[in-house]
Amino acid sequence: MTIVFVHGVPVTSAVWAPLIAELPEARQRDVVRLSPLGFGAALPAGFGATFLDYRDWLVEELSRFTTPVDLVGHDFGGGYVLEVAMARPDLLRSWVSDTIGGYEPDFTWHEIAKVWQTPGDGERHLEETFSGDVAARTARMVSWGIPESAAGAVALGQGPDMARAILALYRSVPEDVLAGRGRDLARAAARPGLVPVATDDLTAGSVALRHRAAGRAGARAVDLDGLGHWWMLQDPVRSARVLSDFWDGL
Repeated sequence: MTIVFVHGVPVTSAVWAPLIAELPEARQRDVVRLSPLGFGAALPAGFGATFLDYRDWLVEELSRFTTPVDLVGHDFGGGYVLEVAMARPDLLRSWVSDTIGGYEPDFTWHEIAKVWQTPGDGERHLEETFSGDVAARTARMVSWGIPESAAGAVALGQGPDMARAILALYRSVPEDVLAGRGRDLARAAARPGLVPVATDDLTAGSVALRHRAAGRAGARAVDLDGLGHWWMLQDPVRSARVLSDFWDGL
């Protein structure tokens, strides 16, 4: 069974490497990491980089597989996962998303997201975030909570294309638009779902909000106590075990 990992912002597929290394060897052979356009993959001219553009990109990528996949998403990648689960459950055997809280009507964006959604402020912030050489960007990602072993690989993929993609993506989903899409969340229950709830993640909504959304999607929620936004990097052993237990139960 193919396992597909999709990451979010402002990183590359390097964030999955420690977790994947902790999966059983048989499962590691089934892993595919997909990089959203602009986030470790080239950003084609004419690609809008909106939330629904990335959903359509992921649908197209998954359509290339001959059998349904186990799909795992982090950050905005988790949003794309949910969109596929709602629109094209035939492509999936199961799904995992850590950002389901965004589909609740009382979700609010974190402060950096609000900056990125503001014309002028967003451009200046990302120019500063991606400035300097790889070493400078690595240090910046470490300050954001990414372990240094992964931060260097992430920094290699950062630059103007990623900045343009981030601005278009965040500005395409203000809170009311995202909440509107959440009205269809029950459709995700067509396939088994898992919601890792990193209890110290300050970007994904409260723990209660994420549990509520998981319930609406018919998904199982598992608390990752003491872990934050980069849970797969902070404790790859525990993260791999949670995913393996979910897949073993299907």
